[in-house]
Amino acid sequence: MEKKSTHILNASTNLLGFSMIIITSLKITKTSHHTFLDEFAGIACVFFACSSLFSFMSIRSKKESLGNRYESIADYLFLIALFCIILSVIIITTTIMD
Repeated sequence: MEKKSTHILNASTNLLGFSMIIITSLKITKTSHHTFLDEFAGIACVFFACSSLFSFMSIRSKKESLGNRYESIADYLFLIALFCIILSVIIITTTIMD
């Protein structure tokens, strides 16, 4: 089985930054009270951060079975966070189109 931990770590840290930009821009423009966008982006931030942590732990793990378990957790957390970002993009798109 190919190790995905390095790819998960790279993607989750990049998307963590993207989520933080969404939250920051909403706070600057004071539009966070009108939508659930900041909540979805905040949840995504937490899951991306946890995914990064578990991915790093998988890379640094000395036991193969423990590393695989950490990688699996990181993979699922990344998927949940990605779903939150997709919801955020849908909200942004519907808000712009209105």
